[in-house]
Amino acid sequence: MVLYDEKFKREVVKRYVSGQYGYKSVAREFGLHPGTVQRWVSSHEQHGSAGLRKKYGRYTATFKLKVLRRMWRDQLSYRQVAALFNLRGNEAVSRWERQYHEGGVGALAPKPKGRPRKMPTPIPPAKPTDAETEDTLTREELLAQLKYLRAEVAYLKKWNALVQAKEAAAQKKRS
Repeated sequence: MVLYDEKFKREVVKRYVSGQYGYKSVAREFGLHPGTVQRWVSSHEQHGSAGLRKKYGRYTATFKLKVLRRMWRDQLSYRQVAALFNLRGNEAVSRWERQYHEGGVGALAPKPKGRPRKMPTPIPPAKPTDAETEDTLTREELLAQLKYLRAEVAYLKKWNALVQAKEAAAQKKRS
């Protein structure tokens, strides 16, 4: 994807706004797609020169929902609503709509990027103090400790099985 600087965009918009040329002829002259010219002009009309600047940032789920509701209420196209809210492109709006229909409002929440964190290590049980040795533990305390250790072993076995299954799936995918 080619990125254009603000000066170039302003020149393209200025050529169209002069009234002598249409979207197609301006696009042909500058080697652009007519939809790109139309998006820049529309964004410039809605937001002035700020509409032509590079946009950075993430959008919250409430903002995405607000955009979608406005689009549905006023029956706007993706391109129109992107220009109205000064979004980077209309593709984001179509993606948000698909996500909303597939998973509701929760699907609009930003997803964490990057590699997922490793599984947290289980919290070890409290170590018996010097005064509380294994000889002085009651039957109930020993049974509780046994139950905890069995649960810990089961947890580790399950975790190991999941890791091996994931590795096997990765091996199968590679070959």
